[in-house]
Amino acid sequence: QVQLVESGGGLVQPGESLRLSCAALGNIVSSEEMSWYRQAPGEERELVATVTKGGTTNYADSVKGRFTISMDNAEHTVDLQMNNLKPEDTAVYYCFADLFVKLPFGYYTYWGQGTQVTVSS
Repeated sequence: QVQLVESGGGLVQPGESLRLSCAALGNIVSSEEMSWYRQAPGEERELVATVTKGGTTNYADSVKGRFTISMDNAEHTVDLQMNNLKPEDTAVYYCFADLFVKLPFGYYTYWGQGTQVTVSS
């Protein structure tokens, strides 16, 4: 079985920073692509940032220049460095991974349990 374990959420003031981390645990061969999504109350879940095993990154317009996503394919981890946080960044943040795993053999996608980020003065 594979699971994603997230950490790093919390309460910060506007302008401050947080770093989210997500570790994929289990019989993993490789991390093909890993992403962070977020969902604010009453809103749909939206893509925040994606990184491929080749290092290509993609960001939502609302976080470009403030957030940085990085992946360690050897450790199957993905981090999201969030700087200059704004109240509108408040949401539950979810890790998403597209992995090549051993048991059962093949490509599968997984979600983390979510971690709360609150930006408020």
